[in-house]
Amino acid sequence: MNSVFGYTADGERRIAPRRGRAIGLSFGMGFLIPLVQEIAGYGHAKRIAGLLALALFLGLYYGTALIQDHWNAPITRRGWILYGSLAGLAVLLPVVMGPDWTGLPIYVSIVSALFLPRRFVLPAILATTAVTALLCVLINDDESGSMYIIFATLGLGVMMMAFRHSRELVEQLREARAEVARLAASEERLRIARDLHDLLGHSLSLIVLKSELAARMAVKDPERSLAEVKDVNKVAREALADVRETVSGYRQRSLAEELDSGRAVLGAAGITPAVRTCGTPLPPGRDALFAWVVREAVTNTVRHSGAEHCAITVTDASVEIVDDGRGAPDLRPGNGLTGLRERVAAAGGEVEAGPRAGGGFAVKVSL
Repeated sequence: MNSVFGYTADGERRIAPRRGRAIGLSFGMGFLIPLVQEIAGYGHAKRIAGLLALALFLGLYYGTALIQDHWNAPITRRGWILYGSLAGLAVLLPVVMGPDWTGLPIYVSIVSALFLPRRFVLPAILATTAVTALLCVLINDDESGSMYIIFATLGLGVMMMAFRHSRELVEQLREARAEVARLAASEERLRIARDLHDLLGHSLSLIVLKSELAARMAVKDPERSLAEVKDVNKVAREALADVRETVSGYRQRSLAEELDSGRAVLGAAGITPAVRTCGTPLPPGRDALFAWVVREAVTNTVRHSGAEHCAITVTDASVEIVDDGRGAPDLRPGNGLTGLRERVAAAGGEVEAGPRAGGGFAVKVSL
């Protein structure tokens, strides 16, 4: 799986690719061209010593900058040793080899910007610039060249510090986008689980009731039993279609459809329904919410109440379902009631659910 700026395609943190950092570090190699030319003009022994010293310096340069998995990772003891060796060599070589080597602290400034903890970066760059200025004063007679080296040490260090900051911002943005995607996926899973609970609880309750009725009527009234079996088949097909629509996110629940379905479920359970509505169309969002309320409350009434009568009252701003069953003195909200409260709260409404003083159970949603 390929990674970009330390993250996989699915947003997981990975080790930052060292190849990209190595390419960035290589852009500073142009400052070494004059030094290589000077080394080529040394005597045989000094030339070999110069090449070995330069190779050692470059090894420390790349090794220090690339030893970390990520530039915000904690610095190990080995990393500090490499960084200290690089800084020491950048000071020692100009003193030993001559003024041609006074540009080496430029690379210490670059590594400081990419390697050190953020709070140490700017002080390290300023300190490296000060050491560079001191070396130029002590061993370099070329005033214009010294000023160029000093400003390059400071400028490249600050530039790399800004580059590191920009990359960190990009990574934080990618991390935030990955988190948003994860939360969106989690919310979608919760939506599907909640909708399937509501849908299947209602439909399966109706299937169970009609199946039991068909079994009872099989001997006494075969035609009625056959009709109930056909209804079971119809309800099962509708439930399957509802599940598919819910998973696709296109399920639209009509209050009128839920009221008709509620009457059928209550009637099949031997509960006499009474439905009163305001008679005026409701806004789409409120219509869908009240449909969910009716579905959930009717399902719970059929499952748990043992009631003989159930009244459903719908107004412009509320819906109430009341039964005369045994109530629920030890009410413990299940997934259905919990999901219903979440839906209503999201719409800015309130849910009142509990046993009635005179017996039975009531659910009321007000917006």
